[in-house]
Amino acid sequence: MFNPLDHRGIPLEQQIRNWRELDVEPIDPEAVDPYTRCRIITMNGIEVEAVMFQHQFARNCPDPEVRRELALVRYVESQQQRAVNWLLPGVSSVLETTLGYEQVAVDLTAWVARHEPDPSLRQAYEFGVLEDFDHLYRYANLYEMIEHRRAEKIVDALTEVMPGRPTAQQHRHPYDDVCAPYDKDAVDPRSKLNALTILSAEQQVMLYYMNVGPQYMEPIARQLYQEISLIEQEHVTHYESLLDPGENWWERLLIHQYNECWLYYSFMEQESDRRIKSLWELHLQMELGHLQQAAGLLRRHDGREPEQIAGAAGVPEPLRFEPNKGFLRHLLATQIDLTKLGEGYVREAHQRFEWMQRQVHGGEQPPSEDVIDRHRERFGGEYRIETDGPHPVESLRERLGAGRG
Repeated sequence: MFNPLDHRGIPLEQQIRNWRELDVEPIDPEAVDPYTRCRIITMNGIEVEAVMFQHQFARNCPDPEVRRELALVRYVESQQQRAVNWLLPGVSSVLETTLGYEQVAVDLTAWVARHEPDPSLRQAYEFGVLEDFDHLYRYANLYEMIEHRRAEKIVDALTEVMPGRPTAQQHRHPYDDVCAPYDKDAVDPRSKLNALTILSAEQQVMLYYMNVGPQYMEPIARQLYQEISLIEQEHVTHYESLLDPGENWWERLLIHQYNECWLYYSFMEQESDRRIKSLWELHLQMELGHLQQAAGLLRRHDGREPEQIAGAAGVPEPLRFEPNKGFLRHLLATQIDLTKLGEGYVREAHQRFEWMQRQVHGGEQPPSEDVIDRHRERFGGEYRIETDGPHPVESLRERLGAGRG
């Protein structure tokens, strides 16, 4: 079992890189393993969260020495973020990168849901993944309409493309996006890592769509990005509410650094591209140094050992990008009709949900439905990738209809 707390890593003062070292060669979009792209997108989101969190920590910290220590590690984290994100090729369009983002959201959240030990947290991930699954389907249809290319060039046959919980039905009252948090003193340490990982990934999706949506000239593209970016904001609320608000800044800093060690270790173990694997290995060694700094701050300012926060057993099993088709089809067949009510989940529309639907849609068809109708008009049908048979919900409906006849 790999325990990051047992390793010193690269000392912080040796981690500043020059321009030549940061000038990484981007991946070849025509030859790359789609899950290599997913790992890059994931770690970009993780590094962005690390930088943003430490900025917030510094703004709330009165100790100038701690602020200086945070400034140093934050600069290194910023270099790491550039090295990771700059692996994405400039020749890829915004929509191609978007498809990668949604593949991350689907297969990352599905893996975490499958391995989450806490039932209430698992349900939160199962609920969210069906919505990202639908976003992938909507963007894939937009991609063929605008760029005249098919999404299998991006996601391969690893992730299916078919309707999930309809995006139009994902606009809920903000009260109902707030979930019950875990108990930091009772929850399995793996759950802390899972929650922070999914929150970071969804936050990066939200930020990306907020910024790239206006870059399109086509009205349907601008409208679809606007709609889905608002859903991603809901998702960030959904996932950030899972964190225990009683965690102090020192605990959160330690978990952030521990989580980065876990993920870089996981991706180093799985990566098929030798050049990218070497970057994951380098960043792991750097993060081990960051973790030692966080552990020292925890001891000095909180009086606790890092094992009391992260556990003494070492990191969980490595997180893996892998197909989740059977799991997702099971969720489609059993949970597609769920919505939120307070901190729970219900199958029937309720007053707040219906009110929000009226406010947001205003009696008009939303962009997420419009894009499918336009695709059908132009191509005679919608775009899908169904590798394991027809959509489970639609297949069931067809069988029930045939039985009634």
